[in-house]
Amino acid sequence: MKKLFVLAAVALALLSCSDKNVKSARELALRVVPDAAEGFVFKTESCDSDFFALSMLGDKVLIMGNNAGSMAVGLNYYLKYFCNVDYGWLPSCGTPVLPDPLPMVEEPIRCTARVSERFFLNYCTFGYTMPWWHWEEWERAIDWMALNGINLPLAITGQESIWYKIWTGMGLSDEEVRSYFTGPAHLPWHRMQNIDHWGGPLPQAWLDGQLKLQQRIVAREREFAMRPVLPAFAGHVPEGLKRLYPDAPIDTLGKWAGYPDEYRCLFLDPLSDLYARIQKEFIDMEKRYYGTDHVYGLDIFNEVDSPSWEPEYLAHVSGKVYETLAAADPDAVWLQMGWMFYYDRRHWTPERVAAYLGAVPADRQLILDYFCEKEEVWRRTESFYGVPYIWCYLGNFGGNTFLAGPFETVGERIAGTFEGGGSNFKGIGSTLEGFDCNPMMYEYVLEQAWNLPGCDWPARYADRRLGAVNDEQRAAWKLLCDKVYIWNSGSFLGSLANMRPFLGKPTTYTGYRIRYDNDDLGRAIGLMLEADGCGRAYEFDLVNLTRQWLGNKSTGIYERWLDAYGRRDLDGMCSAADSMLELIDDMDALTGTQSFFLAGKWISDARAWGSDRMDGSYGYFERNARNILTTWSDAGMTLNDYAIREWNGILGTYSRHRWESFFTAAEEGVRSGSDAWYERWLPQVKAFERAWGEDLQGSFASEPSGDPIQTATDLYVKWL
Repeated sequence: MKKLFVLAAVALALLSCSDKNVKSARELALRVVPDAAEGFVFKTESCDSDFFALSMLGDKVLIMGNNAGSMAVGLNYYLKYFCNVDYGWLPSCGTPVLPDPLPMVEEPIRCTARVSERFFLNYCTFGYTMPWWHWEEWERAIDWMALNGINLPLAITGQESIWYKIWTGMGLSDEEVRSYFTGPAHLPWHRMQNIDHWGGPLPQAWLDGQLKLQQRIVAREREFAMRPVLPAFAGHVPEGLKRLYPDAPIDTLGKWAGYPDEYRCLFLDPLSDLYARIQKEFIDMEKRYYGTDHVYGLDIFNEVDSPSWEPEYLAHVSGKVYETLAAADPDAVWLQMGWMFYYDRRHWTPERVAAYLGAVPADRQLILDYFCEKEEVWRRTESFYGVPYIWCYLGNFGGNTFLAGPFETVGERIAGTFEGGGSNFKGIGSTLEGFDCNPMMYEYVLEQAWNLPGCDWPARYADRRLGAVNDEQRAAWKLLCDKVYIWNSGSFLGSLANMRPFLGKPTTYTGYRIRYDNDDLGRAIGLMLEADGCGRAYEFDLVNLTRQWLGNKSTGIYERWLDAYGRRDLDGMCSAADSMLELIDDMDALTGTQSFFLAGKWISDARAWGSDRMDGSYGYFERNARNILTTWSDAGMTLNDYAIREWNGILGTYSRHRWESFFTAAEEGVRSGSDAWYERWLPQVKAFERAWGEDLQGSFASEPSGDPIQTATDLYVKWL
């Protein structure tokens, strides 16, 4: 019998030499678990739908699937539920260590996909998390996507590289085109037709580097049977095009986020012949450089008004846009964000949605129901009137570091969609704006796309975050899922410690109120400490939870300060002020122990795109990186703090200065008997915020330091 197993293993090894799917799966295992990769054997088996199967082949784990992507899901299932390890989405998560010998698969397992489409990413993710990524980060993220079953990733890197060739080829100058683009971190909102010029001109070296990076990205994604969603022409054009085509129907779109007219986008009417010509030229050139899987992301009315809200007009426009896509690629499928149907629901009435979607063949469309934990748009549009759609969990706005995610609600809503969402419910995905501090929610959501054996999900998640079964660890995660992860994320979320101080009404949109009892979060941390764990995942969770618990305490401190201020009690004010500043210092020290929470790493990653051959390019990228995390821009200031994060370096400088200057101004006002101190202080702090975004003198740690477990333990005891 043993000889038969050996012969079978040899036969599989020979077959794998010619099977591209097996080759990709094996290379994935070598990257993910290099020390244990030889313990796995992969085999492709044809099937009409995605599946994976686990069994034993002698002393090796046999993973079968219909393609490399399905085998990747099988590998991940084995890692999570047999080895109790978690593979995180960033390089800082490290490489998991597997048991030796590998656990046996006692009974064969076979699991199928419940939906055909598994989508991942958001246009905004390319600004809030990924603008400075090199191949190391992308390779890790694509591996994570494969392991979690993604087969429809948004792939919009490098599109400016193609647009540069298109626009200059039509006669625009180098300066006209590069100045039309925004800075790197703001490109998502340029791509979505919200802003032009801000942070430009975009360096040519950036364009060249992004083209090469995108070629590697889509090539690797296709190895795992993913269909990268590429961009298409949505009508957004440079101002210089009006010079070349003075009779073209080009007009401005509505204002966005308080930006003045100089940053407004120009829109070419999709009904024009020029629109169709540009669409074809762009798709043709994009295919030449990046290939295509015939799925194109194209959104013409994202957070901007339509020129007309008449259903007939909306139908005419969408029908014409699809015609241009089909002319450029007869196999084109038009993927759209359903965000506009939620965000601008006042305008997007059911009648208008039906007209807009109904003008395009249903089987040539895909709709992302974008923010389902908040509102399932499919429920008020008769399941998008028959158009295939994907149920999406958003979970994060602006890359904010805020514990959020309605664990129970998400499970109930996905189950309800399977039950009543219609036969055109085709997929599950995530539209996160930033890779955030709640990885648990994304793993949970993406698992719902597969028919997996039932389990106590929070308990099993607890096991792999610790690497072992432990009662205290399990109790901690049950408490978190039952009592803390109970509400969806929203925009501008953060703690008061990281927020611009205010009297009366807040002067930024940061929401700091929590829907849970902070003592429950504290109890979960205490249980986790009792588990006495180790490892990257456990360390991250402990620091992450303690960071939020400390941040939540800033609300009580500020309320104590307000009470003392109302009574003009200087001693009480000073005591509360000292507590707030001490808390911010402690949060800064705590977050400094984790690479994920380092502003210095964000800045150094941005600067790495610079070059000695480009005058001032290091500073160019750093300013753009700093800017988006703070004021976002100084044009209107309406997005101030939108992308703020509780990160080491931001807390210790930016946030601390704002609070310290606020407390100092208030104390001086009370001592002098003047109530005008706040009106004088506010423009001063706004000037500081803009200066911080431009300042290249500050030096922040780009590598973590300190013992994360000991630091979290000490601060937990101190602030308990």
